[in-house]
Amino acid sequence: MSLQSKKSFATIDYERCDPKTCDPDKGLCPAVPACEHKVIKQLDGPFEAPMVFQDMCMGCWDCIEACPLDAIGMKHLGA
Repeated sequence: MSLQSKKSFATIDYERCDPKTCDPDKGLCPAVPACEHKVIKQLDGPFEAPMVFQDMCMGCWDCIEACPLDAIGMKHLGA
């Protein structure tokens, strides 16, 4: 069995994240539709901060590029 030695995934800085700033009318996070892998979602609905399913994140960084508030970054685990 081969284990992955390094894993990178997106993380959200909830102090910076504010969907109502990004989309005052609908409260939608622009990073959610940018994720082709559908691993970032606004589970609690519009105007609520999204969450990343980190174990499924592919590390494409599309969500990072789509976030106008620089609230999404990457985290590295492992060696």
